[in-house]
Amino acid sequence: MKPWEQLATARTPDGSLLELLRHDHDYLIRADGYELMSSRMHASEEAMMRLACPHPPDDARILVGGLGMGYTTAAALAVLPTGASVMVAELVPAVVEWNRGPLGPLANHPLDDPRTEVVVDDVTRVIRRATDHFDAILLDVDNGPTALTDRGNSWLYTAAGLAAMRNALRLGGGLAIWSINDESSFERRLRAAGFTPVTHHVQARGQRGPRHVVFVGEKR
Repeated sequence: MKPWEQLATARTPDGSLLELLRHDHDYLIRADGYELMSSRMHASEEAMMRLACPHPPDDARILVGGLGMGYTTAAALAVLPTGASVMVAELVPAVVEWNRGPLGPLANHPLDDPRTEVVVDDVTRVIRRATDHFDAILLDVDNGPTALTDRGNSWLYTAAGLAAMRNALRLGGGLAIWSINDESSFERRLRAAGFTPVTHHVQARGQRGPRHVVFVGEKR
């Protein structure tokens, strides 16, 4: 069997090792040896926009937390009008470089779209600075509320973090949080923070393979 080829590595601020790997036409990003994302399975990431903001206004402003391989950003751009915008907050500069390089063709180069703004920053800081600003926040920075890629992300899933995300959304805006597992108590946390929550189980790859979870909360 042909082995995975390591193309690049990077460190997160808390010291975790990120690896970009390739096997034929497939790409994989691992964090400390654990699979973080794969080009083989991205249907659930692409579903986040339609679940959180099915009817975006003409001037929609979308925040994508975590660039990944660009699939979430590309899916948002695909349904947004020309007057809308997408801000992508990515903590690791190398991930942006990888998306401008070998990963770019996977999602058809979403960073080249003039509606896209890339901010190399912690998404928590972007959220804290915003009030009634975004129509959707699409959060895919971890493997779920308890499976953290970076320990600093834990604040996002607390009562204070959820309240800050609700504050950053416009009325009627939606929050979508990607998770590899269904953490049943998290829907209760969303409701306690003032969201109307719904948990979606989405196929990870077309009609095949495992299901991933997208927690959605609407600001009312």
